[in-house]
Amino acid sequence: MQYKNLKSVSLLKAFACAIFTLVLAAAVHAQDAKVDPTGTWVWSNPGRNGAPGRTNTLVLKAVGDTITGTLTAPARGGKTTDTEISDGKLAGAKLTFNATRKYGTNEVTMAYSGVVSADSIKGTISYERNGEKRSNKWSAKRANGAASGTN
Repeated sequence: MQYKNLKSVSLLKAFACAIFTLVLAAAVHAQDAKVDPTGTWVWSNPGRNGAPGRTNTLVLKAVGDTITGTLTAPARGGKTTDTEISDGKLAGAKLTFNATRKYGTNEVTMAYSGVVSADSIKGTISYERNGEKRSNKWSAKRANGAASGTN
């Protein structure tokens, strides 16, 4: 009888170890799986003094860990400005890139960072204005969904 109990305990331990190994392997595989930010992303900035929000469009292309693309953002007079992004990188689900925009004779580089999921990017935009460091949150959705977010 004692032999049967030891055999059952050993089988139970082996089964538990096998389940643990499978769960651990699935978790490691999930962490290694990269998201693909390639595509069109949109978000809105709230308007000033109750004015309508302004929509931003970001078109990204991933080649390995390198990200390229164009940010189309509202400009004065109802126009838009296209800005090529630079220093685009993807590390797992973390996306980073810069967009340098010109305002008259001034240039402002905005550093975007965020976490990409299947249909959203949520993160922070950091920049310097008048010698003061600032940051805003941003949240973009894939273009096939509704635009939402803040800046």
